[in-house]
Amino acid sequence: MSKANKSGTIFALVHLVLLIAVAVYGLFSLVKGNLFRFVFIFALLIAYYFLVLHQNVKKEMVRKKSQRKT
Repeated sequence: MSKANKSGTIFALVHLVLLIAVAVYGLFSLVKGNLFRFVFIFALLIAYYFLVLHQNVKKEMVRKKSQRKT
């Protein structure tokens, strides 16, 4: 594994852990009865997905699909 690939993997894993932590915090807020905070956090997570991640996820799905065919 190259150094650039390794750092990219670490970067992705750190962000995944942070996104999961924010989602868990939102769910915890819902359990505690703070519906506004839950809705606000998940609205921001959905916006983050569509603004930052969605295009890359679609590209990766196409790449994996083309690899499977060959």
